[in-house]
Amino acid sequence: MRRPVALRLQATLATAAVGIAIGVVLPTPRATAAVGSATGYATQNGGTTGGAGGQTVRATTGTAIHAALCGRASSSTPIIIEVTGTINHGNTSKVSGSSCNTADGVIELKQISNVTMIGVGSGAVFDQLGIHVRDSSNIIVQNVTVRNVKKSGSPTSNGGDAIGMESTVRNVWVDHVTLEASGGESEGYDGLFDMKDNTQYVTLSYSILRNSGRGGLVGSSESDLSNGFITYHHNLYENIDSRTPLLRGGTAHIYNNHYVSLHESGINSRAGAKVKVENNYFRNSKDVLGTFYTNERGYWQVSGNTFDNVTWSGAGSENYPAGPNPTSNTTVSIPYSYSLDGASCVPDIVRQTAGTNTGLKVSNGSCSPQTPPPTTPPPTTPPPSGTNLSLGAGADGSSKADGTSYGNVRDGSISTYWSPAGSTGSVSIKWGSAIRLSRVIIREPSGTQGSIGSWQLINHDTGAVLASGGGAGPITFSATALSKITFKINSSSGAPRVGEFETYAS
Repeated sequence: MRRPVALRLQATLATAAVGIAIGVVLPTPRATAAVGSATGYATQNGGTTGGAGGQTVRATTGTAIHAALCGRASSSTPIIIEVTGTINHGNTSKVSGSSCNTADGVIELKQISNVTMIGVGSGAVFDQLGIHVRDSSNIIVQNVTVRNVKKSGSPTSNGGDAIGMESTVRNVWVDHVTLEASGGESEGYDGLFDMKDNTQYVTLSYSILRNSGRGGLVGSSESDLSNGFITYHHNLYENIDSRTPLLRGGTAHIYNNHYVSLHESGINSRAGAKVKVENNYFRNSKDVLGTFYTNERGYWQVSGNTFDNVTWSGAGSENYPAGPNPTSNTTVSIPYSYSLDGASCVPDIVRQTAGTNTGLKVSNGSCSPQTPPPTTPPPTTPPPSGTNLSLGAGADGSSKADGTSYGNVRDGSISTYWSPAGSTGSVSIKWGSAIRLSRVIIREPSGTQGSIGSWQLINHDTGAVLASGGGAGPITFSATALSKITFKINSSSGAPRVGEFETYAS
């Protein structure tokens, strides 16, 4: 009998108000498709670049995500979809078009290519709504949370998988995501990260998978052996019954992951699968490596792993644990370069880097976290036409960090800035009488891009929210007469900084 999974959700999931079902187009070209570059097997077979070089669209609903895909010139036109807020069944509908194939109740990345979907600021939350990748290639998903996706009960989505890939999928990089359920199959959930029916060249990195009966599989049955070349690194698997992952055929590379509280089994290599397992840290778990629930044996190459309070069952029919003293029974050649952290520091480095809202930090290969550079340098916002009405206006705010000033956001210099006393706060521009505005540009000081998370732009005179979103850049809204406008930061990565708060007339 499978043990019920304890409901120990530990993440605080930042949510924002659901927006209208349209995308907001940001300046183009915007070359930065994701922070950092793909790693592992996703670098092979031509590499994984997602929507690099394509138009950037901001989406606050699932329908807006679908509309962005359907609005492209073709199904392969590169696009970067920046997602913020909570995506759920209520705001996710099918959109039709020649460049897409979408559906209600699921984020459908079907029969498309060259797409990046990235949560901005503190990330986006897909609530009870799965991400389905089918017949697609060159896809990046980064900085999002997917939670409580069900295959039975209500509502259902994506066959119960948080992220599922199937049917000739190539080159997918999933990075800094949090995938979680609130139980196992008997509670209506399936896998957190599944691949089947000819899915190849995939990397899952710096992510959290937890509170589920099933972590994920590669291959839907003993006859589905067309999948492989999967890398899993710097991930946290916590409070999971089994499948971390289950591998049917193919080749996988599993390194520098932290496994905690695996109740029944862990890495299940079967049906001829070959997996290289190195420098992982297993804690308080059972049967973390072997072939389980079948007589179709798999293979492994092991080195540098730490087994901390790991128990092993005895070998028997359909049960072939690798322990208590795991040794290699195959060799696996890895075609790409990578750096290994020592297993002893894996728990700490994964704690600092894995999941959403961690600043997209990665390991430097020496057990220290660092923020990776963008794939290409961040774009500069072009100067708009018209006069910046903030120059010569007044300024105030909710708080200011030592050495900063409200007036720094209206002095015309990007080298000076305002920062709140904490991780959130607001700054305002004000005039002696009402003026009419329709555009704002928030500029961060050089070298600090990406610190601003979710925000609201507020008409201080009435309290009305003019716009909301995540990250710095241009903001447009319906022309409004006001005497004071406020930029309110609701979340951030570290200490947010505003170099310039520019305002422009309609």
